[in-house]
Amino acid sequence: MAQSNAHHGPPDWSDLLALSVDRNAAEPLFRQLHAALRRVILGGAIPPGSRLPATRALAERLGVSRTLVVSVYEQLVAEGYASGRAGAGTFVSAEMVEPPPVPKPVASSAPVDRPDAVARYARLRPEAQLFDLAPFNVGRCSVDERTLRVWRSLSAAVLRRPEPMWLGYSDPRGSPALRAAIARYLRAARGVVCDPDQILILSGVQQAIDLVIKILIAPGDAVWIEDPTYPATHAALVAAQARIVPVPVDGSGLVVSAGIAAAPVARAVYVTPSHQSPSGVVLSMARRLELLAWARQARAWVIEDDYDSEFRYAGRPLASLQGIDGGERVIYLGTFSKVIFPGLRLGYAVVPHELGDAMVAARYLTDRHPPVMTEAIVTAFIEQGHFGAHLRRMCARYQQARDHLVAGLRARLGDLLSVDVPEQGLHLTARLPTGMSDLAIAAEALAAGVILRPVSRLYLAAPPVSAVMLGFSGYDRAQLDTGMDRLAAVLRRHRPQAPQQGMAHHG
Repeated sequence: MAQSNAHHGPPDWSDLLALSVDRNAAEPLFRQLHAALRRVILGGAIPPGSRLPATRALAERLGVSRTLVVSVYEQLVAEGYASGRAGAGTFVSAEMVEPPPVPKPVASSAPVDRPDAVARYARLRPEAQLFDLAPFNVGRCSVDERTLRVWRSLSAAVLRRPEPMWLGYSDPRGSPALRAAIARYLRAARGVVCDPDQILILSGVQQAIDLVIKILIAPGDAVWIEDPTYPATHAALVAAQARIVPVPVDGSGLVVSAGIAAAPVARAVYVTPSHQSPSGVVLSMARRLELLAWARQARAWVIEDDYDSEFRYAGRPLASLQGIDGGERVIYLGTFSKVIFPGLRLGYAVVPHELGDAMVAARYLTDRHPPVMTEAIVTAFIEQGHFGAHLRRMCARYQQARDHLVAGLRARLGDLLSVDVPEQGLHLTARLPTGMSDLAIAAEALAAGVILRPVSRLYLAAPPVSAVMLGFSGYDRAQLDTGMDRLAAVLRRHRPQAPQQGMAHHG
């Protein structure tokens, strides 16, 4: 009887596997072979418990050194894809499971099912031009050589002699020294009534708004918001599923009586009283008192965003709502993003004692604590007198930029733009002629290298006004002039046509 030539042992995987490496590729041979073997293991080409090719046989087939193959096998063992048996070889881990079958795609016109929160946040994605440097983008800052020189010196000093606490975890509220410096500044400059324990150092006003919403606003809670409004706060409230109550703004600021009529019992109100965003109006003292009286009676919280009160070009700003209220119902928000530079990512909240523990816990769970070395630099910048000097220089520079922009717009486009000259802040608003769309103008200006903020889309319920916001901080005269020339070319193409005179009819 003839002997059978059938081979009843395990298959020779060194011949069966479609493995290859490319010596000319930029990726190292080790990584190529490791990735290839991991793919065949995870794909089920070699069943769990099966023996991998002998290292010598695989090395000969691929034309690589046996040492390389041994190293790859050792890595697979370390990662749990394989296991070694003394004298027997290397085997695919028996714990690897067969991959599930890939479902066949089903043709459907139904929308992709996504959780509500995913869909809500996806719709609120920020616009790319928010971060552009072109004029007249808002939120830009100037930093002169004097401030940069001081900043370099203070930064070097902190790095040369770091204190042990700067290298570890820190207080979620922020450093005691910086909170004390901010408290002194706010008491003197804004009349804010606070002690350092009420101050929470944050990455900016937006984080403060996020934390306030987390601890105060439940889905369906009524929240007053200015109309027109600051879009990032509106977006945060939309994401939180608050019941947004648009309250109109007139020449004296938020119309408190309209808010009371629309929602007499609301959980909170968001307001920019020193420089309404985007209109630029200041909340009158009568309205301030009316708003605070309502908040006390309704047990509502007032979120006061004092985002650029440092830059006042005529007279002194009105006292903060928090200072008038005494800190009972007002959460005061401020930032260094506008007064030093946005890349610093440092702001603060002055929190009523009743909310302190909750805000600290929410801050801790968000990102634990502020950047400690940055805090040390800012503390020295304030305490050594550089902050006040910087503010004075920047205020003078921004006022000159504002005046240059206003004069240039009136000279170039006085017949097409009605310019409101702000007494405070870092942007101005220019109204367009009737029938001219601020959305269309902004889109065409963007294509020409000019960034405008259309105001009409910032209205929620009030009749929208066709106007554009122009930032003037952070740009020199040449940049402002270039921006105005490009804007003038865009607006002239959209100039409303004068009605033609009727021609005499000679019948």
